[in-house]
Amino acid sequence: MADRDGAVTSLVAGGAGFVGSHLCEKLLARGDRVIAVDNAATGPLGNIEGLLRHPRFRLVVHDITQHTWVDDGLDHVLHLASPASPRDYLELPVETMMAGSRGTHNLLALARAKGARFLFASSSEVYGDPKENPQCEDYWGNVDPIGVRAVYDEAKRFSEALVMEYHRTHGLDTRIVRIFNTYGPRMRADDGRVLPNFCCQALLGEDVTIYGDGMHTRSFCYIDDVVDGVLLLLDSEETRPVNIGNPVEVTMNELAREVVEIAGSSSRIVHVPLPHHEPRVRRPDITRAREVLGWEPHIDRRDGIERTLESFREPLHI
Repeated sequence: MADRDGAVTSLVAGGAGFVGSHLCEKLLARGDRVIAVDNAATGPLGNIEGLLRHPRFRLVVHDITQHTWVDDGLDHVLHLASPASPRDYLELPVETMMAGSRGTHNLLALARAKGARFLFASSSEVYGDPKENPQCEDYWGNVDPIGVRAVYDEAKRFSEALVMEYHRTHGLDTRIVRIFNTYGPRMRADDGRVLPNFCCQALLGEDVTIYGDGMHTRSFCYIDDVVDGVLLLLDSEETRPVNIGNPVEVTMNELAREVVEIAGSSSRIVHVPLPHHEPRVRRPDITRAREVLGWEPHIDRRDGIERTLESFREPLHI
């Protein structure tokens, strides 16, 4: 449904967020018209300030849990609208569940009405505290449906089920990407996730705090690699869920030492109690992404950490 000038129109819900703002940039760079929809609850509009004067970009300030409509023809509807850090979704629990239920339904209905391809940004959190490591897309997960993290985990799982029902029942052209831990510029310094915490503490010379014994693991993928994977999936014919993340696993102890060393910081590393329900391991099996999309991450973690540290210097006045 490209316009007369050949431009594809993509609507990005959550377009002012960390991942969403980078995605808007890459869509514009490849020639799309982009409509970003965001209520600015957790995604600072400053993330897209530089895009507001772009002739193919438009911002719509709107809450997707309310009726959602644009008059434009749409080729793609991409749903990234949700609080994403534990700090945010624990402060906005009902809002998070509504974004992943009513919001998903509203955007699916919009995509169906417009005949647009729909992409849902799911999460590695659908695997919960996994008993299999690494996690492949066929693993059903180990999720506590009434635990404190369930507001995010179950919102993503419900959304995936709803997306697949629109695909099966209505023939909607859908994609599901399960995004693993992502980092890079435009993460909020106060969002509570481990890498912003470590980076800001190290830059300020404060104690770098590790929850628990530091032996729990994560797999961190730089934002540019993640967005490349999302776009490859969007443009593919793959309707099954696809993991996008870095399969290189690291303990929190190792990560803290890396950040302190790269920052040239004198910070001490200290341990505090591990929050309840914190997953012990998280590592994607990216076989499907490699085979179907020809995708794998390329940015080395050290290089990515250097770029991320640099991005925090201005907001921290360093």
